[in-house]
Amino acid sequence: MSDVNPTKHSKVLILGAGPAGYTAALYAARAELEPVVIAGPEPGGQLTTTTDVENYPGYPSGIAGPEMMEDFRKQAERFGTEIIYDLATKADLSQRPFRVEGDGGVYTADALIIATGATAKYLGLPSEQRLRNKGVTACATCDGAFYRGQDVAVIGGGDTAMEEALFLTRMCRSVHIIHRRDEFRASKVMQARALESDKITVHWNREVLEVLGDDGVTGLRLGDTTGGPEEVLEVTGMFLAIGHVPNSTPFAEQLELDDQGYIKVGRLGSSYTTIEGVFVCGDVADKVYRQAITAAGTGCMAAIDAERWLAEQE
Repeated sequence: MSDVNPTKHSKVLILGAGPAGYTAALYAARAELEPVVIAGPEPGGQLTTTTDVENYPGYPSGIAGPEMMEDFRKQAERFGTEIIYDLATKADLSQRPFRVEGDGGVYTADALIIATGATAKYLGLPSEQRLRNKGVTACATCDGAFYRGQDVAVIGGGDTAMEEALFLTRMCRSVHIIHRRDEFRASKVMQARALESDKITVHWNREVLEVLGDDGVTGLRLGDTTGGPEEVLEVTGMFLAIGHVPNSTPFAEQLELDDQGYIKVGRLGSSYTTIEGVFVCGDVADKVYRQAITAAGTGCMAAIDAERWLAEQE
């Protein structure tokens, strides 16, 4: 860790300190590129809000998310990565060296790797925030196994909600889909799969007013969006599936984004963006998998792509 320097130049600047950013830093550091990582608002990424990780290779007994990200950080620093705890607020990618402004300084770089991740959408209820990782989660693939044999709820009505609900039927006793409207936004195929499952119950025109429980979820207080009476649904887990927001705002006017704000890659199967010398990895470009291991894999790709690109420039 270092103190913020008002002006700092590096060969490779990495924005974000999640699995993607730290993996990119590890590979760049071992290539003697002396990378600098701007940790951002949530050092460690979304895994810092995950209590147990059981699906990352190399941890046969599982590991707490924050502890795993500490391992990532230490390994990146071991090979010479410099980590600065600052928040990037503005970027100028119009010329090289690229320029990034943070709350605590200005950073320039010959190559830039964007690993700023995405933020899961939550309902914004105080009870929901209080019970995050105590029964409230935004990733069925990550946490579903902890609810084996239990009754759970999925909030949402799009393809992601259907996919999460169907995935949870493999290990949960019952799955309740809570949706504000009287029809899904999901594709017809995904709707049919969910509606045909004998483990899934759909609660139409319902919204979550409160998550019940002290040290864990015991139920949901549901409101009727058509004006009917409230009800309590007894579940021990609530899975949010109402979308993610990619953290791409500082690059919106410079890089090509898709209609949801995810950064597009300029070369298929690579980490190149639409600007030469700027690379992207992790959830800020991935709206399909959103797993720690896929983020780490693309972090590796970004570092190797950056190394080769820099070599070409020299």
